[in-house]
Amino acid sequence: MVFKIVLLFLVFMGVLAWFGKMHWIGGKRFSQTKCGACGRYRIGKGRCSCGGQG
Repeated sequence: MVFKIVLLFLVFMGVLAWFGKMHWIGGKRFSQTKCGACGRYRIGKGRCSCGGQG
């Protein structure tokens, strides 16, 4: 019984990881929020704290 629970948990985590690697689920949005100069993620619509235009 415990083996079934552990196995189902591992399968569930594997499916979540598989969906997380897919780029069609929010991947484009996250890649557009990076700064072009330093590569850090920007929060909000303002300029990056590094001073770059990205």
